[in-house]
Amino acid sequence: MRRILFILIVLSIVKTEAQSSVLTVADSLYTMGNYSKAIDTYKTHPVKEDTFEPIAKAYLALGNYDEALLYYDRALHSDQENALLKYDYAKLLARMKNYDKASSFFSELIEADSENPNFHYELGLVQEKLPDTVGVAQKSFKTAFDLDDTHQKAIYKLAKFNLQKRYYVLVDQYVDKGLTSYAANRQLISLKAQNFYWQEMYDDAAVWFEKLIALGESSQFIHEKLSFCYVRLYDNKNALIHCEKALRYEPRNPTNLYILGQIYQQEHDYANAEKYYKKSIEILDTPLDAEYTKLATALNAQKKYDEAIKTLQKAIEENPKNMQAKFFMLTAKSAYYKDIDEKIRLHEAFIKKYPNTRHGRFVKLLLRDLKEEKFMEKN
Repeated sequence: MRRILFILIVLSIVKTEAQSSVLTVADSLYTMGNYSKAIDTYKTHPVKEDTFEPIAKAYLALGNYDEALLYYDRALHSDQENALLKYDYAKLLARMKNYDKASSFFSELIEADSENPNFHYELGLVQEKLPDTVGVAQKSFKTAFDLDDTHQKAIYKLAKFNLQKRYYVLVDQYVDKGLTSYAANRQLISLKAQNFYWQEMYDDAAVWFEKLIALGESSQFIHEKLSFCYVRLYDNKNALIHCEKALRYEPRNPTNLYILGQIYQQEHDYANAEKYYKKSIEILDTPLDAEYTKLATALNAQKKYDEAIKTLQKAIEENPKNMQAKFFMLTAKSAYYKDIDEKIRLHEAFIKKYPNTRHGRFVKLLLRDLKEEKFMEKN
């Protein structure tokens, strides 16, 4: 009898060691990133309940989310009080856009541990996706922040929301608090720069956008905003640099091409202004009277009067009510024609057609000067 008992004990020990060995091998395969083989090995373990969670994690690592959900669900059925397991499952549900179920699990976690800031933060992320719960989501982020005022992700969410609402003071408060614990947080630095930008504090905005670039950040958005800041600060050199960098991300962006033309025109580089105005116009599929008018001014500055007249004609065709284009047409023709009587005739015709407009009144002054010029020539 003792002999039989001894044999049973030995067999039990051998079986336990074999089971332990299976888990050790599978865990090792998982740690090394060999997830498929790890799953196959886990599945050979006779106690299935012990393998549901690691199999779920392995499927998650492979990107097979449906199988991961299946095994997380099985694991929870066998271990319903495991908070970490429930947390991972809820995050996966959120990733799979099953927001209602994810919200339910995060709420359960909060009931069990209301002092955990990350549970509130994750619940806020889910609430953002649910209809009519954006305000509720902000309350969850605020709770996470109140529990941990160094929670960078919660701070970012709160600051971003307040920036969208243009609550500039609150944005500064949240961002500055976040930067005290993590000074190189690129997301918060970006919000800081945008906060100054929308308040038209372009010198401060430029400083913070430049900080982003110093941290290795570069994007079309950053360079567009920096370019505009430098235009407002009358620093056309840096404005050109950043506008050109923005165009590297989207070379056929008509707005940036047009702005680049404007900057070159301000620098009296009319050839490049003409170049970029033309590129912008080629791409745009909207009423182009303003763009054609700008191009014409660059052509006029280069004394390309014939081309300017044709361009202004296009502007007027695009928008027959554009008085500025009509006025520039008059000045271009006046510069193009040499005969002073023809110039006088053009001015009189403009005044007759648009007598009570601001441009018409100004043309009267020009006509007076032309007539005085003609009188001086005769005498």
